[in-house]
Amino acid sequence: MFVTGARQVGKSTLTREIVAGGHPATVVSFDEEGPREAARLDPVGFLEGFPGPVVIDEVQRVPGLLLAIKDRVDRDTRPGRFLLTGSANVFVSRRVREALTGRVETIVLWPLAQAEIRGAESNIIDLLFAGRAPDVQGAPVGRAAFVPIVAVGGYPEAMQRPAGRRRDRWFANYVQDTLDTDLRDISEALKLRELPRLLRLIASQAANELVYRNLARRLDLTHATVKSYVELLEIVFLARRLPAWRPGIGAREVRAPKGYIVDSGLLAHLLGADERRIGDDDQITGKMLENFVAMELLRVSEWADTDARLYHYRQGREEIDLILESRAGDIAAVEVKASATVRPRDYTAIAKLRGARGEHFKAGIVLYAGQQTVPLGDRIWAVPISGLWA
Repeated sequence: MFVTGARQVGKSTLTREIVAGGHPATVVSFDEEGPREAARLDPVGFLEGFPGPVVIDEVQRVPGLLLAIKDRVDRDTRPGRFLLTGSANVFVSRRVREALTGRVETIVLWPLAQAEIRGAESNIIDLLFAGRAPDVQGAPVGRAAFVPIVAVGGYPEAMQRPAGRRRDRWFANYVQDTLDTDLRDISEALKLRELPRLLRLIASQAANELVYRNLARRLDLTHATVKSYVELLEIVFLARRLPAWRPGIGAREVRAPKGYIVDSGLLAHLLGADERRIGDDDQITGKMLENFVAMELLRVSEWADTDARLYHYRQGREEIDLILESRAGDIAAVEVKASATVRPRDYTAIAKLRGARGEHFKAGIVLYAGQQTVPLGDRIWAVPISGLWA
């Protein structure tokens, strides 16, 4: 099993709790130079030193070891002998992916979702695909209902720090450590200095379509280089792209994806925005809130019973912020508004999509800064932001 995800989200803590809770194993961390160099110089011999189950932390620092693990698994197919963690998705390497396809299960850990923090008993994705909306009453009204939550994000360490310089310094060090350490292990691209600038550019356009050629002009790079750098930022869980949704699967590949930062607290840092600015500056508020909602849904999708993928939707002048599609082809639509009032134009596109998709349209909601869940028509509701974790 491979447990991957962003830095500082609890991968090492989780695996050590597994080892302490009835699944004993030897724990090795490649953050330590000795084991790391031993595995790099002699991967096969390194593994021979562990006859029993082994946990290997930060395995992306020695990606060559994965091929040696593949040989061990092929010779002994008993499950559960290797538990790997990594802060970079090493399975983007074609060689590694082809070697380990069918031999490893991957679990992705993200920064904490509000549903996790608050111990929610249900989740919004399963509710929507059941044709229901979260029933919220008496929610706080206005931007104050979401600004403090959006500003801090879901990294456990950042959540423990007060707003201001201490939290901002943590995020600055986090970005630098991720780029300096994780990307160096998997790519030579860190020899160039454009990645921090590219990350800030993605932040400035968060929740908008990523037009690689526009980014390339601003960075004085080629279109292909910018696209590959965005992929690297995804690999180390700093940025995330959501593809466009279309009824025809092939058509989805020709529209631009939307770009997001994986955590709203990190996005606030990259934009240089504090709570007051997030609440008062309309250029910041909308992108911060939509980014927050998109990443909350992405996190919940990892444990929801419904296996659903996340998209954005734009057809001519019609746009819906987020579309969830299940493997059965059922869909749910989510529009995000920072206001406390929902108007018919806010859900016109959702209603048209409902008519076009018929029974495959399960639910549509407008997340807003209002007080309660309100029906807006057949299978469409206005839902307070707190419905994400109700």
